[in-house]
Amino acid sequence: MEEIDHKFVEVNGLKLHIAEIGSGFSPVVVFLHGFPEIWYSWRYQMIAVGKAGYRAIAPDFRGYGLSDQPTQPEKTTLLDLVSDLLALLDALSISKVFIQSSEIFMRESLSFGKKEGWVESQVILFLNESAVTMQVKV
Repeated sequence: MEEIDHKFVEVNGLKLHIAEIGSGFSPVVVFLHGFPEIWYSWRYQMIAVGKAGYRAIAPDFRGYGLSDQPTQPEKTTLLDLVSDLLALLDALSISKVFIQSSEIFMRESLSFGKKEGWVESQVILFLNESAVTMQVKV
């Protein structure tokens, strides 16, 4: 996986690990892992998306993979993960993304995101039983 670059971004007091491939000026696809997985679950999709001309980013959520563990992990909520994602996108100066996730995380945050106005549109793809893709404006 030598084509995939790795770095750390400070968000909400934690150092989050991200893996990425593709040009910084291309449309961005963010891949969100399930639980208890890490970015590595999306490695093949990231390479394919990068070769198709997109910038692919896959973070490790707080407490997973190489990302910092919060001081009280048992108190982490879905809104903490959403907040981390928005802070990460802000830190990377990304204003619009496509999000791909295979977990309930996206379905739950979709309703929150629509209410808050940061979900512009959604496309549901049934690649497996619960894959969801959203276009997000930050």
